[in-house]
Amino acid sequence: MEPPAITPGSQRRRGRVAAPERSGAGRARPDSLSIAVVGLGYVGTALAVLLAGRHRVAATDIDPRRVAAVNDRRSPVADPDIDLALRAGATHLSATTDPAGAWGDADVVFVATPTDYDPGTDAFDTTSVDAVVAEVAQRNPCAVVVIKSTVPVGHTRRLRARHPGLRLLFSPEFLREGRALHDCLHPTRVIVSDPGPDAQRIAELLVAASAEPATPIRLMASDEAEATKLFANTYLALRVAYFNELDTYAAKHGLDARSIIDGVGLDPRIGDHYNNPSFGYGGYCLPKDTRQLLANYREVPQNLIAAIVESNETRMDFVALDIRLRGAATVGVHRLAMKAGSDNARGSSVLGVLARLRASGARLVVYEPEDAGLVLDGVEVVSDLAEFKARADLIVANRWSPDLADVADRVYTRDLFGRD
Repeated sequence: MEPPAITPGSQRRRGRVAAPERSGAGRARPDSLSIAVVGLGYVGTALAVLLAGRHRVAATDIDPRRVAAVNDRRSPVADPDIDLALRAGATHLSATTDPAGAWGDADVVFVATPTDYDPGTDAFDTTSVDAVVAEVAQRNPCAVVVIKSTVPVGHTRRLRARHPGLRLLFSPEFLREGRALHDCLHPTRVIVSDPGPDAQRIAELLVAASAEPATPIRLMASDEAEATKLFANTYLALRVAYFNELDTYAAKHGLDARSIIDGVGLDPRIGDHYNNPSFGYGGYCLPKDTRQLLANYREVPQNLIAAIVESNETRMDFVALDIRLRGAATVGVHRLAMKAGSDNARGSSVLGVLARLRASGARLVVYEPEDAGLVLDGVEVVSDLAEFKARADLIVANRWSPDLADVADRVYTRDLFGRD
């Protein structure tokens, strides 16, 4: 039998108490759904803002600061488009620290909680995703639950077996930190598992909220959808690693890496994009996703996936040694985030280089404007840029910043093109 359609107010018709309708400019569309988004990181916040243009959205997070930011119409993450959209309105969006208050009456629940890689288990920690799915299965079993968090291949299928009857789907996200809402509005593709009426409706829901009505939709089994996410990010990591190793070769042989990259990229099969050397691929997604994919290869022959993971460690080793060979008395590290426009240092290759420099005995100072007084593994962090410049004999920057123009002769970076 076909599952019931995702229809506005279907939960309320089962006798639950509806949230009060807004009137006037804040009144939701008559065909709007009640949607819950669990998790207010980049993915959850962008998704909540996107869908709030057409539907009533209740978002929830365990961090009261993120909840307060959304309710004050400020972005809890560094994303100018989200900030602008919230300040411009988003009248159908509210946030709470009470998860049941968000999804207890929802037609659709999107799960966007963190799944950090756990080196002890050699897999993602899916505890938060599993807990949300279990709670929704118990308290709101008629809702459609869509996992947006990245999970190991086979995880959605196993969760579905654990909660028979729950309308559980997986839909990978393909967003960039700092451009998350832009990428929601202009998606390259929308993928939803598993093929069927619910998946089709969720895909259409996401496309309808975007600015790209012709966005390609792909419905596939959950294992394939999960694998698509991991393989896509691992390919991006491969591309970063490739141009980083090209840059390492050029640096060791005194060659102009920019000229080589330009010549290589003129081949249309390669292209002149995503080719700017760095200290290593990083951010929240690529390091953990490559390791999870490698873990999924445990009984499958491979050489390349392991090499991608290992190459990132080798690159950070090279960068740290190259910095030390400059002989600076005090090395200053300019910003910890992986790229410009992001406030997230999780998984940043800058931290990997910093750890290697510290282990080698280098005298270090870190500049982070938002972290006055922070002590980072024994390394002093300052928030005053002028003080930072005065104290650092060599300034290390993963990405060039105009703030460094007056000390360009003391800056060490592998950034050749001034872009991410």
